[in-house]
Amino acid sequence: MATEIKVPVLGESVTEGTIAEWLKQPGDAVAADEPICSLETDKVAVDVPSPVAGVMSEHRASVGDNVEVGAVIAVIEEGATASAAAPAATPAPAPAPAPAAAKADTPAPAQSEALLNPAQTMSPAVRRAVLEHGVDPSTIKGTGKDGRLTKEDVLAAAEAKKSGGAAPAPAAPSPAAAAPAPAGAGRNSERVKMTRMRQTIARRLKGAQEQAALLTTFNDCDMSAVMEARDKYKDLFAKKHDIRLGFMGFFAKAACLALKDVPAVNAYIDGDEIVYHDYVDISVAVSAPNGLVVPVIRDADKKGFARIEQDIADFGARAKAGTLTMEDMTGGTFTISNGGVFGSLMSTPIINPPQSAVLGLHRIEDRPVVRNGEIVIRPMMYLALSYDHRLIDGREAVTALKIIKEAIEDPTRMLIDL
Repeated sequence: MATEIKVPVLGESVTEGTIAEWLKQPGDAVAADEPICSLETDKVAVDVPSPVAGVMSEHRASVGDNVEVGAVIAVIEEGATASAAAPAATPAPAPAPAPAAAKADTPAPAQSEALLNPAQTMSPAVRRAVLEHGVDPSTIKGTGKDGRLTKEDVLAAAEAKKSGGAAPAPAAPSPAAAAPAPAGAGRNSERVKMTRMRQTIARRLKGAQEQAALLTTFNDCDMSAVMEARDKYKDLFAKKHDIRLGFMGFFAKAACLALKDVPAVNAYIDGDEIVYHDYVDISVAVSAPNGLVVPVIRDADKKGFARIEQDIADFGARAKAGTLTMEDMTGGTFTISNGGVFGSLMSTPIINPPQSAVLGLHRIEDRPVVRNGEIVIRPMMYLALSYDHRLIDGREAVTALKIIKEAIEDPTRMLIDL
């Protein structure tokens, strides 16, 4: 029996997606709930699973096609077998068991994650295969559209690695090719279509500049107290909560204090009305393979440090794996973006519409400052608060940033809600 596979509901206000990669080709066997294709939306890439077991009969859409929710994209012959649907391929001889030394060379999960290059576009299925098999994607030649890696490319590389083989070496250059290149050669250009997510990021950021009256206020912050508290309690914290104590938890709690005291920074404009919130949902900017995403820590004002750090760690891991959902990134009343992890000294972050403010964190570095009439060295960080001046006055923005600075410099304020 033929079963049509339709584009599933992708989330609120999302009506279509783009076929990023077919994970199953016509003639391939498909298990129930097994992903058959990767679908890229404005916010995330999602795998479309098969509701039945059978064989992929046909594709109704091609890679790069825009497909609406509910559209038929494939047909699966339920209950069929791969041999019945397509000519059987000549089975390849089973590879000899890998020697123990080769098995020992397989990277651990943490090492495998280090192989992932944020600049290399990969679907969720491909990324999972890279992590599972511990292969370096930069050494694999992609056979997909525009040279993108497919799951089959990764599996073939993993099989070659297990059998002790290697990827085919490039053919030796012909004598003509070996001749010295003329001056100016090698200046190639490549035209690559923007992914749907990158198009959305570009549109939203440009829209924020055009619609909001953006302004940024700066301050600097002495990180001594937070660093001392972190060094003193990080081992106990990790032992009790099984999570590392980072700096983002401190800044999230400090931001909650500021947003409660200055409600306009936690609000947004909707037409000719202002929408205020009695809760704080903090969007945390996370670097994902296809661009910047902002998953949301719900009710951050009601959560403790451990839960906030756990949420952030979970978002980071799922952003790398490409498994964040639409629900993870829906909403948010305020954003924190940490450019310091990449070495940024100072920046003017752009707000995340429809929000009205974003806090930018930067790198910590020792600088000379004056304390009690003496020049001393302190670990300092520049803080930046960009805001929509249509809603937030300068006094409110400066006050909010000052509250965050004071809470970080004296963490006791977070405990007594001061």
